[in-house]
Amino acid sequence: MNRRTGTLLAAILGSGIVFLDSTVVNVALQRIGQDLPSGYFGVLEGQSYVYNAYLLSLSALLILAGALADAYGRRRLFVIGLVGFGGASILCGLAPNMETLIGFRIVQGAAGALLVPGSLALLTHTFEGAERGRAFGLWAAASAATVILGPLVGGLLVDSVSWRAVFFLNVPLIAIALWASWRYVEESRDPDAAKSFDWAGAATVAVAVGGLSFGAIYGQQHQWHDAVGPVALIVGAVAAVLFVVLMARGRHPLVPLGLFRSRNFAVTNLSTFLIYGALYVVGYQQSIFSQGTLLYSAAAAGFIGVPGALLLVLLSSRVGALAGRLGPRRFMAIGPALMAGGILWLARMPASSTAWNLQPGDAASWLPPASYLTDFLPSTILFGLGLAITVAPLTTALMASVPEARAGLGSAVNNAISRVGPQLAGALIFVAITGAFYADLSNRVPGIDTSSDQLRQNVSPLNRPDPSVSPTIAAAAREASTDSFHLAMGLAAVLLLAGAATNALGIRDPDRAVRDGAAKSEATAAVAADL
Repeated sequence: MNRRTGTLLAAILGSGIVFLDSTVVNVALQRIGQDLPSGYFGVLEGQSYVYNAYLLSLSALLILAGALADAYGRRRLFVIGLVGFGGASILCGLAPNMETLIGFRIVQGAAGALLVPGSLALLTHTFEGAERGRAFGLWAAASAATVILGPLVGGLLVDSVSWRAVFFLNVPLIAIALWASWRYVEESRDPDAAKSFDWAGAATVAVAVGGLSFGAIYGQQHQWHDAVGPVALIVGAVAAVLFVVLMARGRHPLVPLGLFRSRNFAVTNLSTFLIYGALYVVGYQQSIFSQGTLLYSAAAAGFIGVPGALLLVLLSSRVGALAGRLGPRRFMAIGPALMAGGILWLARMPASSTAWNLQPGDAASWLPPASYLTDFLPSTILFGLGLAITVAPLTTALMASVPEARAGLGSAVNNAISRVGPQLAGALIFVAITGAFYADLSNRVPGIDTSSDQLRQNVSPLNRPDPSVSPTIAAAAREASTDSFHLAMGLAAVLLLAGAATNALGIRDPDRAVRDGAAKSEATAAVAADL
């Protein structure tokens, strides 16, 4: 194994465990709720925080982690992240109660923040040109593989061993990543970044990202019935504005605003906000709709996206290499447009064609029904093809748009946006489809009181109505849920088309950037002007 292969292995495993833990734990939540006592949280609330505490600390600390890696050594911080993630994983697996598990999940997310931007920074330092694009493609493919395999592996471990084994699974992967890091990864850093670290900016951006993420997540979970979600969003928004002011006035800002003078960096981050927002909406709403309205089993619902995800795994490295040679713009424009086409296939389905005439007890089959072939399969293939065309070129464009000295920070900014954007988009679309659902239900069942708390507990968008609900209301809710799902898919398609247009009009391929004098030197000069 040579230096490049070893670095790629370390980067893939380091980021892979972070993505793995964002999916594999989902299948263990039910068993965790049954097994762990809790003195403060209810079962459902505790399960929610086991999942979301990890994502919140991960999101809030990404930018700080990327800046620290650039300042104090990318390999050093990457290794610290691996050790911290491994230790937190073991503690999660040994947790005696729900509160302790949530605390260790917060630590796990904080350690994970050092790994995702750090992995891309290591690849940027090690690879160049088309080889860099291919490396990014392999990284994206491996990330997709962890998302595909995570629920399957987690389910097998939970059923055959224990939910605790889900966390111990990380340990051997981390051991291999640590070995590869010590043996093959070269140290790299920005020699100017550590002179005066911007701790005030780091605290402000953590509050901004954490507040926006928490507000969106909490608001959706509690259907915006109390003030906690909106207040958190306001705090996050105020902190975001303050962060921009601090970055504009600071002598050594954490995130030099000159980075955004690089056209490709600004455009890539805007399209990331749009595209990843759509990805979250599609994945979340499709999962609920297929199980709640169409009565798919959990396994059958999970099977829906497998063909598209396999395309991502198989094609990402080749597309990444092509983007490294030809430039990323055409891929970043075509890919989201294809994804939008796949989503619009779902949005066009009439309610009658989505019907699967099974009783809830018949939904135990892991195989999807025959209607899957016409309703979901064409959509997931087109969507997966578009995603495969998009992800690696987007990563290539992003990392080529920042000076190598700021690779960790550039990756961290983009990763933070890719996590906050989906939560905010999901919150807005949740409000839209909830309002549309109850308005539709009111039209279909004259005289029904859709503002009743009791009704809203028994009948909600996309979900299966409570058995106590009358057949008339249940049938109307099914039709209204289908219409709401169509609305969600239509809005997601709008986000994807906006992302495609943004990339088509905004991204510059390297050859054109060189002719215009706006290649990486543009970003370097702009950052230097801010320092």
